[in-house]
Amino acid sequence: MREKIYRFMQGRYGGDQLNRFLMVMVLLCFAVSLFGGRVFYLIGTALLVYAYFRIFSKNIYKRRAENTAYLRYTYKVRQNIATWKRDMEQRRTHHIYKCPSCRQKIRIPRGKGKIEIRCPKCGQTFIKKS
Repeated sequence: MREKIYRFMQGRYGGDQLNRFLMVMVLLCFAVSLFGGRVFYLIGTALLVYAYFRIFSKNIYKRRAENTAYLRYTYKVRQNIATWKRDMEQRRTHHIYKCPSCRQKIRIPRGKGKIEIRCPKCGQTFIKKS
């Protein structure tokens, strides 16, 4: 059975980041439709059909172009999320301050007491507790 599925999917596009986003939107639409929104059920069904169309499509060039456009459109959001996650992981060992004049982020190790911090970008000095 597995071999038949492999042969069927040869030459087809398969899944990508845009399809994952579409599937999440399908789940959200179906969840909202449980609370009495027939429109959301129809939107979810249309998104599901489109996602499966993309998975089984043999026009790989167009599907890749759609995914590239999606990734280009969501680049800023994904970068902000990655920066936020990195900052949250570093908060255990470091304080992250912003320079009062130029708003540059400065990372200071915890447990050093009150220290004078010099901004590497603009040279402004300020005192903070680490």
